[in-house]
Amino acid sequence: MPASYLETYFPVLLQALIATGLAIGLVAASGLLGKRVPNRIKDSPYECGVTPTGSARERFSVKFYLVGMLFILFDIEAVFLYPWAVVYRELKLFAFFEMLVFVLLILVGFFYIWKKGVLSWGPGERRR
Repeated sequence: MPASYLETYFPVLLQALIATGLAIGLVAASGLLGKRVPNRIKDSPYECGVTPTGSARERFSVKFYLVGMLFILFDIEAVFLYPWAVVYRELKLFAFFEMLVFVLLILVGFFYIWKKGVLSWGPGERRR
């Protein structure tokens, strides 16, 4: 059993120092040993083998960001479902009704954004 505070966290500190040193060392070695042959092909943006067209500074629709935020929102819902499932047997019926309210609130939000047309991507699909 560790006797002091330092002995308790020394392995964590050692692992953090080794990881930081390794990361810095690999980046430095890559910069020192790597070839630098600049050309037009290497300087172009990567487009999965397709020749890039247009500028890389195009604007995105607000719908793109809305769908991204909704994806994060529903991922957070899934994160809350896991601990609930772990302690479900201990809390019994109370946990069931509590999670039922939570899921119903999430579904209300989902149907709201569905009716608002946030999930419709086509030009003629959007309802006003």
